[in-house]
Amino acid sequence: MSGLTRFSINQMTVRQLSLPELTAACVRLGIPGIGLWREPVAAYGLEATAKLVRDAGLAVTTLCRGGFFTTAADLDDNRAAVDEAATLGTDTLVLVSGGLPPGEKDLPTARARIADALAELTPYAAERGIRLAIEALHPMYAADRCAISTLDQALALAEPFPSSQVGVVVDTYHIWWDDRAPAAVARAGEQGRIHSFQLADWTTPLPAGVLNGRGQLGDGCIDLRAWRRLVDAAGYTGPIEVELFNDTLWARDGVEVLEETAGRFVSEVL
Repeated sequence: MSGLTRFSINQMTVRQLSLPELTAACVRLGIPGIGLWREPVAAYGLEATAKLVRDAGLAVTTLCRGGFFTTAADLDDNRAAVDEAATLGTDTLVLVSGGLPPGEKDLPTARARIADALAELTPYAAERGIRLAIEALHPMYAADRCAISTLDQALALAEPFPSSQVGVVVDTYHIWWDDRAPAAVARAGEQGRIHSFQLADWTTPLPAGVLNGRGQLGDGCIDLRAWRRLVDAAGYTGPIEVELFNDTLWARDGVEVLEETAGRFVSEVL
């Protein structure tokens, strides 16, 4: 399929496929990149995954995820995530920063804790050639998954550090609603801080389990092509990763979903 030069498939979009099945399908379809998740990588084996992807000639565009900075012990896990990213051959570790610790209601303190954790983790990552990409999640996730809800907030966390070390993820699913986000994208581009660009659509009504409500490209209300043009105009020329959490898609044949997603990328994004 033509038009896939920048396309990357996030592993969670087709989580029903094993890693060998996914890599084989990517090679057959001409998909050049994949985004990996730590849990399935650990299940298959870190070194085995690195070899499988390397032998297939695929680029690992991101590793997801680090973050969840709610306790001191989380820093040890994040250092491990940095090491895993280096082994897998990607330069970008996505951070989902975590929400409120159990029993707490102080959101400003939770955000301050995230900033402190970044200050500790960044030098470790920089020594290993790994960039930290802070992802803002939709405000509905602020309590339990990510206290960082806007791209402006993510940039504020990143800006104390060199752009080569800490940047942001531009994820359409999480920021499409924010009228300040386009200006934040431009600012992130000027600073060289767009470290990952991820796509998913917003469909309504949301499913009961909103975590798995990311729509297939073109099925929802986000102008994905406009966002691609916006991010391009900000100077980003890297991979465009499609990350869908969707129970309906997961119940289908994984290769069929992969083919459909690649086709939608061409028809809805380019």
